[in-house]
Amino acid sequence: MSGQVHKQGVTLEWIRGQLSGFGDLEDKIMAVPSGEVSLLYIKSVTDGQTIRRNVVAPFYEMGDPAAYYSYIADYPGSEEVTEGTRALDLLLSGYACIGQAGRFFFFDALKAEVSGVKETITESISQGPSDALGESLAVNLNLIRRRYQSSSLKMEFTIIGNVSKTKVAILYDESRVNHNVLAELKEKLDSLKLDVLQAAGELEKYISSDKLRIFPKTIVTERPDRVVFNLAEGKVAVMLDTTGYAIVLPSIFNDFFTAMDDKIHLPFVGRFLKLLRILGVAMTLWLPALYIAFTSYNPEIVRVQIALLIGGSRATVPYPSFVEVILMMIMMEFLTEASLRLPRAIGPTATTVGGLILGQAATAAGLIGNIMIILVSVVAISNFLIPLNMMSFSIRVLKYFFVIAAAVLGLVGVVICLVGFTMYLCSQRSFGQPYFKMFFLDTLGTTLRKKSGGE
Repeated sequence: MSGQVHKQGVTLEWIRGQLSGFGDLEDKIMAVPSGEVSLLYIKSVTDGQTIRRNVVAPFYEMGDPAAYYSYIADYPGSEEVTEGTRALDLLLSGYACIGQAGRFFFFDALKAEVSGVKETITESISQGPSDALGESLAVNLNLIRRRYQSSSLKMEFTIIGNVSKTKVAILYDESRVNHNVLAELKEKLDSLKLDVLQAAGELEKYISSDKLRIFPKTIVTERPDRVVFNLAEGKVAVMLDTTGYAIVLPSIFNDFFTAMDDKIHLPFVGRFLKLLRILGVAMTLWLPALYIAFTSYNPEIVRVQIALLIGGSRATVPYPSFVEVILMMIMMEFLTEASLRLPRAIGPTATTVGGLILGQAATAAGLIGNIMIILVSVVAISNFLIPLNMMSFSIRVLKYFFVIAAAVLGLVGVVICLVGFTMYLCSQRSFGQPYFKMFFLDTLGTTLRKKSGGE
């Protein structure tokens, strides 16, 4: 029955049948001496003031259904619909249905419950703009347009999710974008078969080129200035409604160590800060593994004083250095996760005090060496130097591979692990682009080609 009505066109009876059981369905008849029209809308997703001001009030002011229909038909954002599924989708997405004599117009009255523009939380900088993307796609696009006032900035929209009907925007500079990357992205988005899509990180997982990856290949950012910067570099941005993050692609390994205030600082200061972040990654990966290697396998490599210092600090520790490192690293992971999950009012205080008490008690009991406490603290601090959380999380996991390699083979295992992951990075691609691209090598190659050409 419903399928037959669906083929013939939408009717009020069909809409009411599809929305039976909707406690928030408003179904009214607006009548004047010269005629009447039907008004249907879902109160929980529509703005009542918009409907009263732009739909109900004009009808009674005009007093003529024919003139009123002309007004609705010409109103920006309204749409005449003759197909049942389309009518149902519009009602569920915040439109009001106005029907008379078999004609149905749908008026955009969406109620967007969103917060205002807030400051960045996960990507704070010392200088520069502090506004962050929000839950409203319209507001986010406004933030981008204000910063990128170019006619070549294109925006395309699509809907993903059979249930959530999430609106997705694809942004790119037509004059700079790599069209092969754009085509690959559109192909992946068109092939998605999802019921619910609510977060940018969730979409990033689905559009990545490989599922079993160690490092992130797209940037998920809350900063509109980072989105604009990457659009100017010829990249593509994907933005979702109801989420305050955007996806930037393709992204290479170097992009994850760039903060948005690097270009604000003096050139040598910006390069120095970036070098500090890379050094922090190296310390996060290597320090625990080198501690195991020098303690259990290769103590002859370090100076005698350092070897004796490490041996003295571990005199009362009842288990091997590998167990000591793993226990302290896991405990630090517990503290990090607790600081993220606890309420903001008590989270930092509870984890800081808990860490101090735990470290002091473990050292006093002889379960952990003093040097191990220093090492774990340095590793925890250096890991937070990375500006983007996605890479920071990957490095947190990756350091365990180095620890295991050091526990099995000592310093040789650390070297093998380093070479292996370097080869892995060199083999990876992000939407066809080399992931481990080194810009200084490109600059050197260009300089050499110019010199050879000039000679």
